[in-house]
Amino acid sequence: MADLGFWKLAEQSPEKLALVDPGERSWTRGELFAEANRVAHGLRALGLEQGDCVAVVMENCAEFFHINLAITQIGLYMTPINNHLTGPEIAYIVRDSGARVFFGSAQFAEACRAAREEIDFPSECCFARGDVEGFRPFEELAAGQSAERPEERTAGQVMNYTSGTTGKPKGVRRALAPVDPDIVVALTTGLLAMFGLQPEDDNVHFCGSPLYHTAVLMFSSTSLHMGHAVVLCEKWDAEDMLRLIEKYGVTQSHMVPTQFNRLLKLDPKIRAKYNVSSLRAMIHAAAPCPIDTKWKMLEWWGDSIYEYYAATEGGGTLVTPQEWRERPGTVGKAWPNAEIKIFDDDSKELSPGEVGTVYMKLGQADFKYKDAEKKTRDNRIGEFFTVGDIGELDDAGYLFLRDRKTDMIISGGANLYPAEIEAELVQHPKVADVAVFGIPNDDWGEEIKAVIQPMEGIEGGPQLTEEIFAWCAERLAKMKTPRTIDYLAELPRDPNGKLYKRKLRDPYWEGRSQI
Repeated sequence: MADLGFWKLAEQSPEKLALVDPGERSWTRGELFAEANRVAHGLRALGLEQGDCVAVVMENCAEFFHINLAITQIGLYMTPINNHLTGPEIAYIVRDSGARVFFGSAQFAEACRAAREEIDFPSECCFARGDVEGFRPFEELAAGQSAERPEERTAGQVMNYTSGTTGKPKGVRRALAPVDPDIVVALTTGLLAMFGLQPEDDNVHFCGSPLYHTAVLMFSSTSLHMGHAVVLCEKWDAEDMLRLIEKYGVTQSHMVPTQFNRLLKLDPKIRAKYNVSSLRAMIHAAAPCPIDTKWKMLEWWGDSIYEYYAATEGGGTLVTPQEWRERPGTVGKAWPNAEIKIFDDDSKELSPGEVGTVYMKLGQADFKYKDAEKKTRDNRIGEFFTVGDIGELDDAGYLFLRDRKTDMIISGGANLYPAEIEAELVQHPKVADVAVFGIPNDDWGEEIKAVIQPMEGIEGGPQLTEEIFAWCAERLAKMKTPRTIDYLAELPRDPNGKLYKRKLRDPYWEGRSQI
């Protein structure tokens, strides 16, 4: 443990590779260490003290890590904000988080400017990567500051906001411990150790998803603290990922099933061009992975495919490739110091094989939703919390998820799970992406609607619909088959693969009460 933590590793071996940024500029540990320290000194020079917060709206870039490695050693909170949000949405989170410094980017200049003006955030505490009206250049924060470790170091942490799909986003705030940051980050490296990854050991982490996502930043920063280099991309592309895996000898990544699906849709000749033998732990989460998709990835990438289940609030479960082969579809057993239970709507604990709401034990890292005591209470039963997923445990304690409770379709009194239907439809060779949800039906309450993004060069229309219905007839019960199919050139997903299903579903429910 004594030899872990980025700051210690950087002092011991400043010449080693730490980061490859999206422009493929290489940063040594020494260079990244120096910039992070300058930002830390710059923030203190602005008057920030332990417990204060900074808000960040940026693309994937080296500066994201400069800020993260600064705040986590001087006792601050960092709130990364989804850079696809509008000005008012950003303004809400900046204000709600209590941020004293607002970091922006020219890539999102309009939204950043609008957010700053709406809450009248002081320009002297706004810094941007590139030119943004009302923001100072990011470089000014660190200019003239020392590259040495700051004095009186204490651990800070990231305060993420939940997505707000059922209301305003809420900050997940955990108390800051008055502990040496080197000790805290050394402890967090146990996260990657659960997936069989060791310190140093020529490991290279590939980050192709947005750093504003909880797990993406957690896995990337933890990789740095284990002495692993990080290869950072701004916009994920299937073939480009394969190129970078081969070029930099990537060993691990944090991925989502949508990325697996798009990799598998590549021409087999393109897939065969690249050497992926360096892969050790390609970890996925965030959404249900179709069983067929995972079998295909295991066949291609071997036993490097790990899966876990957790949330911004905590977690969770983990399944190794070997365990998953024995129990296809599981998201694993509770990881060390975690516990999983299934409860019904009356808060009664259910037995193995019974489907209900999934609850996870809080563990040592308790949290509360910032300024939202009712939400904090409502999602708990004793020491357990839920994010609204439905699932069941088997006799050995392995968790199988069905879907989000809010996405479940109730048709004629039967509970139908869109994730199961989507998992079949996405295997069709002419389907690039799919969303399934319930729409009003006067007789049945709800009926199944599918919205499909066809593969490039394929036209969506009656002919394709007939092909898909024929496909469904062999794979899905009639009650699970969509009644109708619409087509879009592209489904509304964020760069990390999260589907904004409400954007598709809500118009059908306008003026009606949704079940």
